[in-house]
Amino acid sequence: MEVNPDFWQGKRVFLTGHTGFKGGWLSLWLQAMGAEVHGYALSPPTQTNLFAVAEVELGMASSVIADIREANKLKRAMQAAKPEIIFHLAAQPLVRYSYLQPAETYEVNVMGTVHLLDSVRKTPGVRAVVNVTTDKCYQNREWVWGYRENEAMGGSDPYSSSKGCAELVTSAYRQSFLAASEIALASARAGNVIGGGDWATERLIPDFLRALDAGATLKIRSPQSTRPWQHVLEPLSGYLTLAERLYTEGMSFAEGWNFGPTDEDARPVRWIVERMAEMREDVSWECDETPQPHEANYLKLDSSKAHLRLGWQPRWRLQTALQKTLTWHEAWRTKQDMRSVSLAQMTEYQITGRAGDHVAL
Repeated sequence: MEVNPDFWQGKRVFLTGHTGFKGGWLSLWLQAMGAEVHGYALSPPTQTNLFAVAEVELGMASSVIADIREANKLKRAMQAAKPEIIFHLAAQPLVRYSYLQPAETYEVNVMGTVHLLDSVRKTPGVRAVVNVTTDKCYQNREWVWGYRENEAMGGSDPYSSSKGCAELVTSAYRQSFLAASEIALASARAGNVIGGGDWATERLIPDFLRALDAGATLKIRSPQSTRPWQHVLEPLSGYLTLAERLYTEGMSFAEGWNFGPTDEDARPVRWIVERMAEMREDVSWECDETPQPHEANYLKLDSSKAHLRLGWQPRWRLQTALQKTLTWHEAWRTKQDMRSVSLAQMTEYQITGRAGDHVAL
């Protein structure tokens, strides 16, 4: 099953986190398909950001700049938008920041989810909700195989733990309130998402691109840590497919879903840096030997359920995802029209065959 543009034509969508990296790309995709998009989020988190450079607001029906923790403001914005479908992406998304600000992380990721779902209860007309969490919501046991949707929630750092909590909140609201109102609520868990337009701090790809732009030496931490890397359009296609099935088929799809890359694309940090350095030979790098906060060493998702029940498959192998990220960034550096560049990459993604059709790297 592919993302169906005809389904989204004219649909009223409420999107939290639309000023962020993933939220900005999702807003552009929804706009391109003719959806009426209403956003609710803080101001963009970095001075240079996708929301501004790709003119994401240009095609939106409304854009409210506010905090997900402001429950009454959130409820008013949602009710004013009169959405049929809701995507919840607003979050504190950084592991290392969560060590510095644990209370804020729990407030945003847990109570923000509570406020969102409580607003859904009080907004007539909502039919489908996708709450986006993370692959880090699982209790990490450093297994070499992928985590499945029925694994235990957990997390040893505040960020991962907060997302596990958000999953429990989602399950409770589904069973206690939303199922009885025939509002289909699902959660979506993706891997380490990369792509053009991410300027977040202390993330590998943005750090690489900053070093490239500055002509500086990149310092990497945990070079052997393995993550399920994927281009941002991969999980977004999963979220859109899932939302359509929630809307058309209801509660039978109201559960947790993994949207990860192929097993071969769960790669160590060192592999990523080496491949990107091969593409851009003017970047040097070294390992940061200073003590680091704990992060999981090995993490991989099993997306078999999405393959079988949603017909969802990843399309771009990791090498392609890295190339597309560098291409987007170079377009930005040369002052091209980044809204057009982003939409062109989106079109290219949609006409690409599935990842399994490509030669393994």
